[in-house]
Amino acid sequence: MRLNTVEEEKSKYKIIAVDDEMGIIDSLRVYLHNYSITGVTNPLEAIEKVKNEHFDLMILDYLMTPIHADKVVEEIRKFNKDLYILLLTGHKDLAPPLEIIKKLDIQGYCEKSDKFDQLLLLVESALKSVEQMNIIKRINAELSESNELLEKSYLETIEILRKTVEAKDKYTKGHSDRVSEYSMLIGERLHLSPEEMKTLRIGALFHDIGKIGIPDSILLKQSSLTNDEYSEIKNHPTIGAHILSNATIFSDIIPIVKHHHERFDGKGYPSQLKGDEIPFLARIVAVADTFDAMTTRRSYRNALGFSYTVHEIENCKGTQFDPEIAAVFLDILKNDQDKIMAIQQKYWSDNKAE
Repeated sequence: MRLNTVEEEKSKYKIIAVDDEMGIIDSLRVYLHNYSITGVTNPLEAIEKVKNEHFDLMILDYLMTPIHADKVVEEIRKFNKDLYILLLTGHKDLAPPLEIIKKLDIQGYCEKSDKFDQLLLLVESALKSVEQMNIIKRINAELSESNELLEKSYLETIEILRKTVEAKDKYTKGHSDRVSEYSMLIGERLHLSPEEMKTLRIGALFHDIGKIGIPDSILLKQSSLTNDEYSEIKNHPTIGAHILSNATIFSDIIPIVKHHHERFDGKGYPSQLKGDEIPFLARIVAVADTFDAMTTRRSYRNALGFSYTVHEIENCKGTQFDPEIAAVFLDILKNDQDKIMAIQQKYWSDNKAE
């Protein structure tokens, strides 16, 4: 019997699962039967397999013998920087420290369970990210050294990928365009250099590219998200940064993509940066992104009023937002509403606020 399209798509990915308990390997084979999966119980053997074979994803238990997962990843990263790694732990309290996870570029982890539901979501997201990274690599490899062709290919790549994201959800149509335009208004008031303005414009256009790796069942959900689903949504800045990390032409915008959901008080994500630790251009996009999200319809709520949104931004100065940047944008909202209206008319969609 011929595999259907979805099964064919999944079967092309190669996954290596590493756990010193054979029972866990067997369970993963059952739950991930649509994928090409190799099970290994010896972490030292796993290192050699990754060195000699291609894998798209590694699912790795943390506590193993004779070495734990952090040592496995440390060895793998010496010769393979690209392998997408998901860490399994018996309990979140047994996971390695956050700084180790960041240092070794481990993309995610989850607790073991009998249901494996969260792991299945993570695997789906991981492989979507891998596919986009492969696209970026192919594009980057094919780019000419010509500056003109490089710029043209750069902008075309951005357009293709970001429109793929917005095409998923009719309520986000035009979102990135508006966020970019609002960010440019702020940048002009802050007297940014032409190079900074260019980076800000492109970074804002591309800030949500990581949502390509979020399952549609979560992204388009019309009811409240569960804690697990919200945690998955919060992965999109890191996913976006990882997708872009293999192309040097994207290096300047990665800080915007990765950190546009940080908060000035340090309570944001993914890195809990605070104050001046947050890249300056990411702080600009954070304000513009929130404004557009609040003033447009989403699948789970109607648009919020203009005056309410202004009040919320005012209240969040110094907590969610850089107070200087928030003050500049509030001045634009209060005294240059014609510019805001022009942007909304330019990228009009049926989800705007009345």
